[in-house]
Amino acid sequence: MAEGETALIVGAGPGLSASLARRFASEGVKVALAARRTDKLDELVAETGATAYSCDAIDPSSVADLFGAVSADLGEPDIAVYNASNRVRGPVTDIDPEAVLTAIKISCYGGFLVAQQAAKQMVARGNGAIFLTGASAGVKGYPNSSSFAMGKFGLRGLAQSLARELHPQNIHVAHFVIDGGIKQPAEARGDRGEDGFLNPDSIADTYYSFWRQPRDSWAWEIELRPWVEKF
Repeated sequence: MAEGETALIVGAGPGLSASLARRFASEGVKVALAARRTDKLDELVAETGATAYSCDAIDPSSVADLFGAVSADLGEPDIAVYNASNRVRGPVTDIDPEAVLTAIKISCYGGFLVAQQAAKQMVARGNGAIFLTGASAGVKGYPNSSSFAMGKFGLRGLAQSLARELHPQNIHVAHFVIDGGIKQPAEARGDRGEDGFLNPDSIADTYYSFWRQPRDSWAWEIELRPWVEKF
């Protein structure tokens, strides 16, 4: 691990983003958290020493401003993680087209904008990592979830394309298929039984391990699911 490393997590909130922030911070990495509303990050900032930034992930100028601010405050991100997503549930005959467009923008287009800004810095300096958080819907479309499938299929395609483009430039691009529900803070549901949800701390360990892979053996994708989850 190099000194003074910085991690940027976009779409930050409770759950996986919080676990990633704790994992990075525990390794001495400076953490930047980006979200539309930063007030929800107050406790996490206090706990991890992270710095919070307001950002609209589907606004190109907002994303560019985010990278400029993080770079000035903490240093250029060594790793950028995109966690934002959105969906509209319902039959294809009923769902609102504008809401679907917004969902696709958040799940996919925002990932492109973040990856683009990260790549501009990382290509110039010759190293870095861009990690994109996917879902089951990125490899199998479910009924009444067309907006999520489109967004997550697009995000996976983006990751695969960027991996082929940027790996030879010493930039590690990775896509994570989270195939199952992530346990949320104070999760009360027990209908899935023991280990029915993915523990976000366990997922964060995998992200960190991916980040530390030697570049002679980089992986671009992994699927994570509870052992009781159906394929």
